[in-house]
Order: sequence, then structure tokens, then C-alpha cells
Amino acid sequence: MQRADLLCFSHLRWNFVFQRPNHLMSRAAATRRVLFIEEPIYGTGQPHVTTSEAQPNLLVLTPHLPQGLTGLGAITAQRTVLERMYTELRVSDPLVWLYTPMALDLTEQLSPSAVIYDCMDELSGFHGAPAALQLLEARLLARADLVFTGGASLCRAKRRRRRDAHLFPSSVDLHHFQAARSKVDEPADQRELPGPRLGFFGVIDERMDLELIANVARQRPDWSIVLVGPVVKIDPASLPRLPNIHYLGQKTYDELPRYLAGWDVAIMPFAMNDATRFISPTKTLEYLAGGKPVVSTPIADVVSPYGEQGLVAIARDADEFVAAAARILAGERPERERVDAFLARNSWDQTWQAMASLIEDAVAKRRRTRPGQPHHASPEERLPGSAALGLDAGR
Repeated sequence: MQRADLLCFSHLRWNFVFQRPNHLMSRAAATRRVLFIEEPIYGTGQPHVTTSEAQPNLLVLTPHLPQGLTGLGAITAQRTVLERMYTELRVSDPLVWLYTPMALDLTEQLSPSAVIYDCMDELSGFHGAPAALQLLEARLLARADLVFTGGASLCRAKRRRRRDAHLFPSSVDLHHFQAARSKVDEPADQRELPGPRLGFFGVIDERMDLELIANVARQRPDWSIVLVGPVVKIDPASLPRLPNIHYLGQKTYDELPRYLAGWDVAIMPFAMNDATRFISPTKTLEYLAGGKPVVSTPIADVVSPYGEQGLVAIARDADEFVAAAARILAGERPERERVDAFLARNSWDQTWQAMASLIEDAVAKRRRTRPGQPHHASPEERLPGSAALGLDAGR
């Protein structure tokens, strides 16, 4: 029997920074067709959907809407063009997987075999988050057959509403990042930067402590601070500009190990704010897989377990950051055997296998309890104003 298609609604675009949705959907596509549905792009012309094949069995669907179309009009237009695409692709009784509650109103017409909410971030903590995001999430938490969470802090928060929320913290593609432990041909834009090098890859946005970065650079002008990644939702003019801070821009996932290989210390200079309160940075494991010692600010899901187990150095301010990096450069670092033992228990393959098992159970349970009955939102679930929200919560 052919497995049901999986419709994944994401606030992150497939070709953005390669992270949790990419890792999981790539693995899902090994056993079923995946349609990865992005937030709309606004421009000219009539509403339509473009498709591209990201890999075998995985199609990226991007709705295009006329500029100025918002609220209920935008939702209705997206439903219409997506339904047309579902018919063309012969989608029936799909798995519905959401990364953003803002897409919930796009799923009401579907008859899913199961609804999965994979909560990888507390989106309501980001600057500019829609006012009704928390109300929409309440609907989704009530409706979902399965709730997955991307970190321990986030799981504790979601269990206040869903006691059966499952913890699946950040994992790692070991083979990919272990390439950084070998001698590699360094990228041209990093090759000539003087050492020692402190490096970061990821999104440069409101979660970054720009003042801390500037202070570290000022204290140690002989160190190069290498920042790899796109600048998103903050004014580029706000970035600290010092001779030893180097912004190399966004790189592909395949390129990251080559940059990582050339660093002496990997850093996570996150600000301590609402946007970072529940994060569980995937890059922690990626840095460690690449054989690099790590210094991080005291993000809760980094302190426990990484800091407590001595796998990552924790620094509260620029002075501590400089001191921790200096100790590493002098030779202090965690034992490779302990790091590798931890990494071996936290692969994306293991995470997906555990998720897939829960999904099969959820599909079977729904068949037993609601045979042939599609879910439609009840009046209680349809909170006031939810249908009129825009879908621009991406980052």
C-alpha cells in the first residue's frame, strides 16, 4: 500500500539556511512523497503556485499572490491554488505537518490521515510576530495528533497545553560535519584571514548579541571573528564594523564543513532575550561533530546538557567569552571520546526513525477513532479574527 503524501507547511524557505525542516523532510522523502509548502511571495499577476524538485520525492510549492492581498483574501487565494495543485498531483488523505500555526487556516479543507505540529521555535517571541499567533497555536495544539518540540525548554512550555508533547531536540548529520576534522581546501574568502579564528555560521538576526561580538573584537584585535550566514530582519547598518570582524554571507549546507575546518574556536554569541529563551541551536552538535571546541552564551538548552557535561564552555559576557576562548587556544578542550559518545546518540537518522514510528501509531489511532471522518474546525476552535491573519511570520 502506498504511503500517504506529507504536506509540510513551513515559515522557512527550503533554500534558506539548511536546518531542522530540511533534515527531517529529506528523510521523510525516502519513504513517501513530500510537498514542502512555503509562505507566499507577493508580486504581480494572478495567484498561482510554482513547483521545484528539491530532491527525488520532494517538491517545493511556492504560492504567488498579488501585492496588497492580505487577510482572508490571501488565505482564500492560497487555498484555491493549492487545492488545484493537490488535484493535479493526486494528493489524498495526506499527513499534514506544520512548522507555523499561521498556516493552520490553509489546512481546514483537507482530510488528513494525521496532523503533526513540529514546534522548533517560540515564534511569538520574535520581533514583529503577529498578535494572534498564540491564539492560532492554541488551536493547533488542540487539533494536532502529535506535537514534537525542538528543545527541552520548549517542550516544558508546550506541555502546559499538551502533556503528551514529545521532545526531539536538535540532532546532527555526523558524516557531513565530521569532514571538518580532516584537511580540506579552505574557501577563498576565508583562506587569507589571519588566525586565530573564532567562527559562527547561522542566521544573523535579533538573536545575536552584536554588542558582545564587538566587545570581543575590541579586546582581542589579533583574533579574527568570522560570521557566516545571512543578515535577516535587522538593519545591516547595526552590525559592528571592526577590522577583525568578517561577514562572509550565506553559504550552502555543503560548504559549511569547509569553513568550520578553518576555525580554532566555534562560537554561539546569542543574546539573552525573548527570541532566544527557548532555542536549542542545531549548530551546537554540528560544531562538535566538526571537532571544534565551542564557546556559548548561557542559552538554557546549551547550558543543559552541553555546559553541565563539560562539552561546551559557557560565557555570560565579553570578558568571560574572551577568557574561555583564550583557554581553548591554550589547549583546554573536552575529551574527544566524550564528545563523540554524545554525538553518536543524537543523529538526525535516529530522530526521524523515532518520529516516524510515532506517526504510524497516530495514523492507526485516527483510523480507529475517526474512520473516514475528516477534521473541520469547530466554532470553539475558530478563534475571532484568525482567518484574517497574514502569513508573514517567517524569519
